[in-house]
Amino acid sequence: MSHNGTVARQSRVTVQSPGCLAAIMVPIVAVLIAASVLMVMFHRQDRANERNKAEALDRTAALARSYAREVTAAPNGFPGQEAVRGVAERHDGRLLSYARSEDSLTTTVRFFGEYEDTSMFGVSHSRAYQCYSIVLRKGAEGVPQARTSPLERCDVM
Repeated sequence: MSHNGTVARQSRVTVQSPGCLAAIMVPIVAVLIAASVLMVMFHRQDRANERNKAEALDRTAALARSYAREVTAAPNGFPGQEAVRGVAERHDGRLLSYARSEDSLTTTVRFFGEYEDTSMFGVSHSRAYQCYSIVLRKGAEGVPQARTSPLERCDVM
């Protein structure tokens, strides 16, 4: 009671118990940990997928060199368009263009390399495509020499 006989209003300050604070913080911390783990897993999968795709593109370069060697080794000069198409298909390629003259053969071939693309939902098989221009010219001895160049754009017919 106050000095004049009325009931005095008391102000109470409440302090949360440690159990209440834990009940609030535990779910927040759990969500942050789960989000961090998912971000790390996504980053690792993304890097692995990039590495797999780069390896597939390296395989396309090897296929292009092998294709060029086989076309260069053809008997009796430069092979015809159907023969070149067959060589391209044996090397996982698709002949896009064929231009032949007396002393040169220029082809554009689209090669592909398969790779595994991993996500949180599973593994899928993907293909990496790269086009190459292969120019064969007869050298001084009459033997064809190949020059293989990757193309920035690949115009698919």
